Amino acid sequence: MADDNDDDKTEEPTEKKIADTLERGNTPMSREIAYLTSIAAYLLIEIYVLPEQTPTLVAEIAHFLDDPSGWRLDTCGDVMLLVRAVVAILVRFLGPAILLLMAFGVGGSIVQTPPRIVTHRIAPDFGRLSPLSGFTRLFGPRGWTEFAKAALKLSAVAVVVAVIVGARKAQLIEMMFVDVAALPQRLMSLCIAATTAVGLALLVIASADFTWTRIHWRRDQRMSRHELKEEVKQSEGDRMLKARLRSIRLDRARRNMMKNVPKATMVIVNPTHYAVAMRYVRSEGGAPTVLAKGVDLIALKIREIALENDIPIIEDKPLARSLYDAAGVDAVIPQEFYRAVAEIVHLIQSKRAAWPHSRRRLN
Repeated sequence: MADDNDDDKTEEPTEKKIADTLERGNTPMSREIAYLTSIAAYLLIEIYVLPEQTPTLVAEIAHFLDDPSGWRLDTCGDVMLLVRAVVAILVRFLGPAILLLMAFGVGGSIVQTPPRIVTHRIAPDFGRLSPLSGFTRLFGPRGWTEFAKAALKLSAVAVVVAVIVGARKAQLIEMMFVDVAALPQRLMSLCIAATTAVGLALLVIASADFTWTRIHWRRDQRMSRHELKEEVKQSEGDRMLKARLRSIRLDRARRNMMKNVPKATMVIVNPTHYAVAMRYVRSEGGAPTVLAKGVDLIALKIREIALENDIPIIEDKPLARSLYDAAGVDAVIPQEFYRAVAEIVHLIQSKRAAWPHSRRRLN
């Protein structure tokens, strides 16, 4: 009784519990992985996109500044034409960067958990409007954990940036005396170095957070002994129901199979443990077809039906066993049995005239 009333979740989750949790959309997701993929996207933008797109942007802006009178603003149509031109320039400049950020953001989620559609997650949850539950989320153990991770991440980024700036202090001072045209390149180099360092720091933090998130999520899925027992009862009930349905289907298939035995033209037996009823009529064409097969009691029932319908019963131990293993019901026999079955068909046809009166087994 103490075990049944024990609500402490000390048992590891079962595969069914984990599968049900994932189906409900409760998946382990690390926010730091999303930040890491964003930093990686920013780094690629700084290395590949900005050097390629910036000269074009500067040239088009210079065109506006050098020839402001080239754009008429007398009517609303003129204003809309100017707006469309500016939007087109911004789209060409920002489009690749936005697509890259979106791709890395989606990739960061897919890497952690395969995508799945969970419709109930988009439904409004008014329980989240509760001030008490919000206060618990903010100041509970998980809230303090998130605060500690944010503080650690901010401290790590600040330290990395301070180290990068300190290491390049001389270069920053030197920028005051170099040609202005060289400043963008030097600033971009500094930004790339800082982004790379921040990315490496976030890689360490994200790896630790990814592992911690998985461990914490699995711990949240732990089950009490009562829940474990209930799940076992449900699964056992499901297994019993499936077994019952399987038994019903087998019985139905067996009855249908027995109904086809009177259509057989021969029954191969071994001598009482195996029985295979086949049909072969030359005018119908095709190879011999297995109408029914069985062992022990089913084999005896097939023999009984064959005797009642004057169907020849041929005792051939190796052939009966081999046909039972290799041939399926309502299927033609495999080619390797053609010769042996053809000999039996020839034997039956040669004694067809005397068969209905003797009911003897052919040996």
